[in-house]
Amino acid sequence: MSQKHRTVTFYKDYFHQFFVQQRDKVQAKIIWTLDLVEQLERVPETYLKHLEGTDGLYEIRVQLASDIFRIFCFFDEGKLVVLANGFQKKSQKTPKAEIEKVLKIKQEYEHEKR
Repeated sequence: MSQKHRTVTFYKDYFHQFFVQQRDKVQAKIIWTLDLVEQLERVPETYLKHLEGTDGLYEIRVQLASDIFRIFCFFDEGKLVVLANGFQKKSQKTPKAEIEKVLKIKQEYEHEKR
């Protein structure tokens, strides 16, 4: 087991609700990708990408065959990756409603932390 560079954590059950709806193979690929995010010092953009024009929002990118999934997350104190919502991507552009949802989750998280 290699050393962890960051820890993935769940905030409330936002991510869990998405996760449990996925097929076993998708769940396995999500878990594999999350392990990668924890263990690689530099995570390739293929798997973790900053969302342009946002304040610290990232998406974890999961692909299984032609199915593409996105899990929104943000960092807390640099090393903690907080998973927010996830969705299956069906078009090139990330749906605005999904971004608004993760922004609300992030605000809620930061508010509770204070």
